Amino acid sequence: MPIKASSTKQIAALVADLGAASDIIREAAVARLILIGGRAVGRLVTVADSDAPGPTRIGAFRVLDAIGHPRALAPALRAIDDTDSKVAIAAVGVARRFLRSAPGAAAVDRLTARALDRTRPNDVRVAALQALRDLDPLTVAPLLKSLAGDPVAAMSAEPSVPDEARAIRQTVASRGGDVALSELLRLVEQVRDREAAAAANRREEWATARAAVHLALAKRGSRIALYDLREWLETARQPLPVESLAALSLIGDAACLAPVAAAYSRSRDVWWRDRLVDVFQAILKRERLTRRSAVLKKIEKRWPDTFRRLVG
Repeated sequence: MPIKASSTKQIAALVADLGAASDIIREAAVARLILIGGRAVGRLVTVADSDAPGPTRIGAFRVLDAIGHPRALAPALRAIDDTDSKVAIAAVGVARRFLRSAPGAAAVDRLTARALDRTRPNDVRVAALQALRDLDPLTVAPLLKSLAGDPVAAMSAEPSVPDEARAIRQTVASRGGDVALSELLRLVEQVRDREAAAAANRREEWATARAAVHLALAKRGSRIALYDLREWLETARQPLPVESLAALSLIGDAACLAPVAAAYSRSRDVWWRDRLVDVFQAILKRERLTRRSAVLKKIEKRWPDTFRRLVG
């Protein structure tokens, strides 16, 4: 299906916003492009593979990583050699998620070569090695042997116990398509409990991990943990991670609309409200709901002003 001209303009504008000076504008662009998904891949690949400014390319790779489209791998492998280390590390993140896929051999070869290349920036080498550690220990053992005695301590030393929240995000990004749905559900529940028990300054990390697991489920079309997304939205007093919104847009059902409306009505955060509008309208379109539906009538009665803003 061809992309409409209006969609093309919207995607182009959002990609341009990836390089904005404002953190809010950049994060809004990332969130909306993740929600757009496959329709934005062509433009994102072109920009990621271009001579656009570093922040724009980094943002493009972030979105491509979240979408997980195979077309992202080739430009990522090329960008691993970019002179901008931050771009290269973003590209490593994209390559990492394909290590266990059919075209993963090219990613393994490129990352291994860069981890061994002492002419490359140290932070890029370390990122490549960390990505390769996702592989089975026997597979990565020869590389670790070659790195013994490397002058960069982080390359030759055994890894410290990784931050669990970060490790979970990386695992579901690279292997979420292969993990049993029941295991992902168990992971959602475990991460939710860890988030609740964490110190205040660590809760955001666990929230991001929780959202990443939800997105992995949503990409597979599973609503097995949708109840948790609804409850999370109902109780949240702060904006949720963008991956949770992407998940809601992909699999949210009619029962999610009231929590979205409630979250919109109690927030004054412009960025968050705009994302909630996107989610609400995505669900309406996918579920083919009209103003005559019972759920929309209830929302309109309870939050009339919010309803008008959400429906447009």
